[in-house]
Amino acid sequence: MNNLENRKLTIIAIFALTSLIFIARLFFIQVIDDSYTSSADNQAIRYVTQYPARGIIYDRHGKILVQNQAAFDLMVVPRQVEGIDTIAFCELLSISLEEFNMRLEKARSYSTYRASVFQKQLTGAEYAKVAENLYRFNGFYGQKRTLRIYPDSIAAHVLGYIGEVNSKDIERDSIYKSGDFIGISGLEKQYEIVLRGERGREVLMVDVHNTVQGKYRDGELDIPAKAGINLISTLDLDLQKYGEKLMRQKKGSIVAIEPSTGEVLSLISNPSYDPNLLVGVKRAANYQMLAQNDSLDPLFNRALMAKYPPGSIFKIIQSLIALQDEVITENTGLVCNKALVGCHNHPSANNLREAIQMSCNPYFHQVFKRLINKDYSSNYFEDSALGLAEWHEKVSKFGFGQRLAIDLPSLKSGSIPDVALYDRIYGHKRWAFSTIYSVSIGQGEVEVVPLQMANLAATVANRGFYIDPHLVKELDAQHDSIIHYEVRNTDIDPKYYEPIIDAMQSVVDKPGGTARRARIDSIIVCGKTGTAENPHGEDHSVFIAFAPRENPQIAIAVYVENAGFGGTWAAPIASLMIEKYINGSISDTLKEQRILDANLLIDPLEN
Repeated sequence: MNNLENRKLTIIAIFALTSLIFIARLFFIQVIDDSYTSSADNQAIRYVTQYPARGIIYDRHGKILVQNQAAFDLMVVPRQVEGIDTIAFCELLSISLEEFNMRLEKARSYSTYRASVFQKQLTGAEYAKVAENLYRFNGFYGQKRTLRIYPDSIAAHVLGYIGEVNSKDIERDSIYKSGDFIGISGLEKQYEIVLRGERGREVLMVDVHNTVQGKYRDGELDIPAKAGINLISTLDLDLQKYGEKLMRQKKGSIVAIEPSTGEVLSLISNPSYDPNLLVGVKRAANYQMLAQNDSLDPLFNRALMAKYPPGSIFKIIQSLIALQDEVITENTGLVCNKALVGCHNHPSANNLREAIQMSCNPYFHQVFKRLINKDYSSNYFEDSALGLAEWHEKVSKFGFGQRLAIDLPSLKSGSIPDVALYDRIYGHKRWAFSTIYSVSIGQGEVEVVPLQMANLAATVANRGFYIDPHLVKELDAQHDSIIHYEVRNTDIDPKYYEPIIDAMQSVVDKPGGTARRARIDSIIVCGKTGTAENPHGEDHSVFIAFAPRENPQIAIAVYVENAGFGGTWAAPIASLMIEKYINGSISDTLKEQRILDANLLIDPLEN
């Protein structure tokens, strides 16, 4: 009886142990090891990422600057890739067998059960050719996404481009996953959070032949993607296109602003590139091609990043500060003493208007001396330092020596010299006005970027204030979000702008004015030429202007590198832009053709 009882207990123990082993194994398979679950799911269920449509960017009149185009990623589940005709598959994608094996091995190293990208960003036409043959290749399927497209191939430096996220992007913002795209430059980067939208998910049933059978659980697990928000930019598409046309075969920039709003109408940097080059599978190769073009540097945004001496244009600021400080009046006359600083031949200026019109260097040498040496101290060096500190503060209120609050990345601040700078260069109390007088005519340590010069033209047009220059007016109407920008005052009495504006009109209108080529019969243009010294070659041609004189609609700055005198090239380019924007057409076709035909990348003296 005891033997029977022992046998019974032994058999029960064996069954119990066997059951425990099965239970433990099932627990391991179902809970701990998900490979079988993944395998089963991937045979029946497919999780497809739904990429959101990125926000569209429009110009100020509702014309599309950037939109989306359908594209597809070819996905692969390595475990399901069995018995396919690899030669036929390689021919379909125009890749080698070695490339096929390398990509498949990379996918296996990620996961044999989970899908990963085999081929990125096939266009709709490319994918259509592949899609009709996918039934022959188990383990492969298409996943829809979008590519950016630039219909007019313009404004590359403003609009920017997008690229695939890297590990730092993912670490910085957990919303991103490998394979996502992010704004790299321009408005695409600045407004990334607005434009990107929110990723979704679709859950599908598929059969053993990789054919979709329908929604899983009638789509109850689906998460719809949320499209990005559209942007209404401040750019004028037609003006931008025209400016880029004028700047062909030239190195430099154009920035045009609507003075009353601070809206940037056009921002052109040349040499430029077709923004469509940085889209799709060839983006990396094209970027390297552009980056290696050292002579033209098409990726460099000259309008925001190139630092130049402003030259004679800086005399406008010197005049306004001098009037406010009452060291001169609008009727102050000073001798054109070339022993002080070099100048071209002209009569001595009898008043401030003539000094600006003739761009007299000795006049502004003497004006700057009055601004710097105000007898705040009996010590000449200390007096110069006190005067410069006061002057620096007033120049800064025009937006110089600092980054303007524009909604684009990578803007440079330029440089306005201060006491600390000269103390570092020469030593404390070892410099004075006689050391730094070149600043009086916008040379020496003064550096500006073209955006700041266009903003100066807008400030004068507004008689003493500017609104932060910007490139986005509002988000799309569905979100009812108009963006508000700061108004900045220069603290110069508006009455002091009138003699300056008189002089700027004379620069363009009067015989002997330095910018006669900027004259437009139907529009009063107020401008100032500059010739910015360039130690590396021919000087830069510079011109700023606004028009019309009353109720100005446009303020502009034009820099043409290595092109010499400001009135020769920069002034006529500015006038063509002004007339195109205000009148919609060009009256002086000979002037236009001269600019279009000029190749200043060779030698401006030959044109």
